[in-house]
Amino acid sequence: MTDHVRIGVLGAATIAPAAVIRPARSSTVAEVVAVAARSADKAQAFADKHGIARVHGSYEDLLADPAVDAVYNPLPNGLHGKWTLAALAAGKHVLCEKPFTANAAEAAEVAAAASASGLVVMEAFHYRYHPLAMRVDEIMRSGVLGPLRHVEANVCFPLPLFSNIRYDYSLAGGAMMDAGCYAVHMARLLGGEEPEVRSATALLRGPSIDRAMRAELRFPSGHLGSVHASLWSSTVLKLSMKAIGENGTLSVFNPLGPQTLHRLSLKLKGRTSTETFGKRATYAYQLDAFTDAVLNGKPFPTTAGDAVKNMTVIDSIYRAAGLPLRQPTP
Repeated sequence: MTDHVRIGVLGAATIAPAAVIRPARSSTVAEVVAVAARSADKAQAFADKHGIARVHGSYEDLLADPAVDAVYNPLPNGLHGKWTLAALAAGKHVLCEKPFTANAAEAAEVAAAASASGLVVMEAFHYRYHPLAMRVDEIMRSGVLGPLRHVEANVCFPLPLFSNIRYDYSLAGGAMMDAGCYAVHMARLLGGEEPEVRSATALLRGPSIDRAMRAELRFPSGHLGSVHASLWSSTVLKLSMKAIGENGTLSVFNPLGPQTLHRLSLKLKGRTSTETFGKRATYAYQLDAFTDAVLNGKPFPTTAGDAVKNMTVIDSIYRAAGLPLRQPTP
């Protein structure tokens, strides 16, 4: 066992610097050592820009590199499952961007492979590793709100670039996949159970692509929930989550990027308290958790098994909205 984790990046994705490259620079146990892209020139340019030593002209070559312990997979949604499976087959740990796969069936396949491999496979819900989300989890588990009545999560931001891969059905795109996977994950965190989908309504960009989605949920214990995701709608920007119980209300502003600005408000018995946390990036906390799992076997919340549950709700929302499930990209 090494005393640090050597990470290879699959694809020259725009999220990679924020998600792993910059956090690794301030880590004592993580190092980004390699990058691969479909174009060797693109990979080389990315490596030069970000100071990455090793360049591979194919994803297969990176997975075969013995100097790589773990893989960061930020490829388009429809390729997440395929290349996570390939990484596991090559004996690499995986930090896979959300959403975990194209649909729940593919997520179950990857989860089974992850379990059989004994390797770490983490879905990159970075927000979940920030102290803000940890505090939310603590409050919800404490039961201080009393029996729950309603939870909601909203992840809406403007992305009017319709040539973007998030609007490409062949790459498993859609607002529910991109922004909505966060909203579903947050609603599950607040609700404490796996919900059923009561109804869903989509705003469309194309025949199969949602640019926005609303869904109504019901949890086994009887409390209700709602999720709202948007890449382009009249709701330009809304990042929040809320839980209403018989004893009070928990409200969170900007759970997604709290390093920029955030607020947690807890109202109990007519009195409201607020909490804020530091400005360290969610991605830095996520990388800490990933390396701790790889090096020390420490448990973490966004497991492959949890990803199956999240994708199951997403599939149900697409069905309720009358849209086809997303499919893996060949």
